[in-house]
Amino acid sequence: MDIAKIVTHQKKFFKSNATKEVNLRIGTLKRLKLILKENEDKLYTAIYTDFKKSKFETYLTELSLIYNELNDAIKNLKKWSKQKRVRTNLANFPAKSYIIPDSLGTILIISAWNYPYQLSLIPAISAIAAGNTVVIKPSEIPNNTSKILVELINANFDEKHLTVI
Repeated sequence: MDIAKIVTHQKKFFKSNATKEVNLRIGTLKRLKLILKENEDKLYTAIYTDFKKSKFETYLTELSLIYNELNDAIKNLKKWSKQKRVRTNLANFPAKSYIIPDSLGTILIISAWNYPYQLSLIPAISAIAAGNTVVIKPSEIPNNTSKILVELINANFDEKHLTVI
């Protein structure tokens, strides 16, 4: 995998303004949630192999937090994406002032080893919701959890939008 090529493709995809489409972002987040739900047993097995964490502990410290973040983003994304009118200071009277949410571009997420799913996916959820393209670099220390992230994300998402290296 050529990282420079991936970043170039992601920047090109971002510049096409495709990620500004709210329905694309919501669809991506819903697909991520579905993929995680369908593969929970694989996620549990990988984390048990690396950390000896039980299903309960994994759900409590990793997956429940990810699902909460996904649900919140899916529910509120349309509202978050709208421009908001704010007060204009007297020096700029009679102008109107707005806060206009805008995405930044390609985001690199480098995650730590101790909570591999949570520390990789929660920032990715926020970045996707904001309209960015995302590259995730998980830690190599938990080998099995890193492999499952690569497998699930790269098999189900276009590398121009979301990928794990």
